[in-house]
This record gives sequence, C-alpha cells and structure tokens, in this order.
Amino acid sequence: MNKIAVIGAGTMGNGIAHVFAQNDFSVSLIDLSPAALEKGVQTISENLERLVKKGTIDEAKKAQTLHNLTTHSNFRAAQDADLVVEAATESPDVKLKIFAELDKVCKPQTILASNTSSISITKIASATHRADKVIGMHFMNPVPIMQLVEVIRGYNTSDQTAETIMQLSEKLGKVPVEVNDYPGFVSNRILMPMINEAIHTLYEGIGGVYEIDTVMRLGMSHPMGPLKLADFIGLDVCVSILDVLYQGFGNPKYSPCRLLVNMVNSGNLGVKSGQGFYDYSQGFKNAVVAPRFLKIKGILA
Repeated sequence: MNKIAVIGAGTMGNGIAHVFAQNDFSVSLIDLSPAALEKGVQTISENLERLVKKGTIDEAKKAQTLHNLTTHSNFRAAQDADLVVEAATESPDVKLKIFAELDKVCKPQTILASNTSSISITKIASATHRADKVIGMHFMNPVPIMQLVEVIRGYNTSDQTAETIMQLSEKLGKVPVEVNDYPGFVSNRILMPMINEAIHTLYEGIGGVYEIDTVMRLGMSHPMGPLKLADFIGLDVCVSILDVLYQGFGNPKYSPCRLLVNMVNSGNLGVKSGQGFYDYSQGFKNAVVAPRFLKIKGILA
C-alpha cells in the first residue's frame, strides 16, 4: 500500500495528508476548492518548517515530504489509490455522496476510510458496493502530533481490511485502537457529553469559563479545559456530533445545550471564527475569556 488519496484539505485533511507524506507515502490531496488546497499545502509547509526548527526533521525531509504530495480538484485523482481517507464536512449526506462517487472511481480492491468522528461507518458503507472494504479511521487533531487513531469497524468490514488499517496506522507512528460502530464510537460518546455538561454548567451560572476550565485542568489533570477544547474542535462540529448521538440513542442527555446552539447560529464557532468561549484575536496561546462571558459574570459593565 503506497498510494494514498485524502479527500478534503481542511484542518483534518491536510493533517492526514501531512502524516502520510512525511512517512514516504505518495499522497493525492483532493478538494473541490482550489483555495482550500492552497491553504492546506501552506499549512503543511508551515508545520514542517516548525519541525525543522525544532530539529525533529531536516530540510531534506521537509522537501521530500512536500515532493510526496500532489493536489487535485477532481475525485478522478483517487482512481489509482490503494487507500482513500475521507476528511470532509461532518455531514451524513456529504459523506454518502462522496463514498458513492469514490466507489465508482476507485479500483475494486481500494479501501475506503472515513475520518468521521461520529457518523455510522455501516451507513457510509451502504453508499458503496464494497462494504467489506469500508472502515473508520478517526485521527485526532492536530494529526501530526496526536498518537491515537480510532479504527471503527462497520457491520460488514472484513477482518482483512481492519488488520490492514491497524498495521498501516502503526507504520505512521500512531497507536490504533479498534472499536465498534455505535454513535460517537468511544472517543466522542464520552467526550461530547462532558463538553455539553460544561456548557450547561456555564449556562446555569454555576461557574464562569475560566473557573470551569481551571477546575477540569487542575482538578482532573486535563491538559485543556472542556470549553477551550470545544472552541478548538469547533462549536459547529460539537453540535453536529451531539445531534448524531441524540438521534442515534434517542436520549435527551445528548441534546446540545441551548447556549451552544445559539453560539453556532450567531457564527461564534471557536478558534476558526476568532471567538467562542474565548477570544482568539491574539492567537490561540494568548486567548482570553470572550467579552460576552465576562459581561455575564458581571466583570464588565
């Protein structure tokens, strides 16, 4: 397995392409938007330069990684791929459409993987005629740094496909963990209710943004508080995952908090929009609690 195609040049897609290219795979990064492709390659180049400055890799490795990467704006670029990893919008309709198209374009033996964080792999596989070769390959953000790959078996995923992806993940220097196909899998079934409960805690005035995140960081040894983590993930993504959990289990505990929904509807999506629970106008590392939440606490007039 040498030729990899990655669908989607956004945060997850360019990170996945980066990791494969840095590990000497031939990577086709595919996105319908030329601007997204340009930004994706720029992000990869900047991240590689950081690794050079840290001494993790040298200039030759950076050059080789970029040489291993090509960009395309048509799914036909995946026709010779041994593996396709889809990292598009977290929408069932979008993913089903992409997989139906990939099923037509790709070789019969090509494995089709989705980076979905919550959507059923079995449902995604239903859009193809190769359900045994469809699997979940859920990378964590930021992909070049985080070790975990959550490998999700659909109802019809074959043992051979699962074993191939487990071994491939290890070749990338990752730690693959195999889980079964239920809403949210393991990672987000546990994480998203925690984030949602933190937002309810804020909404009900039990604590402020700083207080909630500090309790979880210092008291529970979390590297990042749940509200800041929600901003990092993207508040719109959090709503999408919670909706999948809510619809999948029919349990109101998974229903997204009204405050979270209102923030998404107002365009406050977290880091990517510049403001969520925190204000990121001075960068992620220098984020401060967003003014609206300081006002709620009465700190500002």
